Amino acid sequence: MKRVLVVANETVAGKPLIDAIRRRAEGEEVRAHVISPQNQPKHGYVIYDEHVRDAAQNRLEMTLALLREAGIEADGEVMDPDPYSAVMDALGEQDYDEIVISTHPETRSGWLRQGLVDRVERAARRPVEHVVVDLDAERDDTKRTLVVANQTVASRELLDALKKKASEGPRRFIVIAPQSDSEEGGGEDPHERLAKTLEELEDAGLHAIGQVEHHDPYTAVQNALQFYAPDDIVISTFPETRSGWLRGDLVGRVETSTGKPVEHVVSE
Repeated sequence: MKRVLVVANETVAGKPLIDAIRRRAEGEEVRAHVISPQNQPKHGYVIYDEHVRDAAQNRLEMTLALLREAGIEADGEVMDPDPYSAVMDALGEQDYDEIVISTHPETRSGWLRQGLVDRVERAARRPVEHVVVDLDAERDDTKRTLVVANQTVASRELLDALKKKASEGPRRFIVIAPQSDSEEGGGEDPHERLAKTLEELEDAGLHAIGQVEHHDPYTAVQNALQFYAPDDIVISTFPETRSGWLRGDLVGRVETSTGKPVEHVVSE
């Protein structure tokens, strides 16, 4: 069995990367081990380490699901934020026949500016393939919808809206629940509400991952754009008379800043 070490972060679920691993599985048995160095969010004054790690773990799970759907044996782990150290640590724990490194295009890639691919090639002494994933240009047949909700995250109105989207074609959902003590928070545990929502989506046959995010919903959305590269956004709120998010014009601000389709769901 050929063992392939896959190194990717924000591009970890990109189609070119999945295709590169699939090619290796043609005619021989391949096992992929995916390491995802966690990165730091670009938005917000407070960095919540658990949120960053949760996002890296979610991206990793999306990739492993895609590989397994293609019949490729795969596992993975979130690693040291420094990609070179993560690769060296992985090589020290297990022998691999080759390495695949996935990055953004050169104009966007911090890893390429650090010379990561060349450094790994010199140190690893085994074949290294560099795969470029342009998340803005690459849109496979499965759309990604970012769902933003807190106390309304388990509402029937939101679940019905997501089921309707799923009926229109293959779709994966990323559900984020800002950790807030505002009106949208309600004082309840967002982890429990999120877990209930993910369970109901899975029971309905929908593919979904989720995490509790930054307490400010606008910052949470900006970080999620960096972490997950969604195609569209669904924001769930209380009616206007009860919603602090609407009084803060969250929907309008997200529409203006992201340029992506935004659907607003009102949940009672």
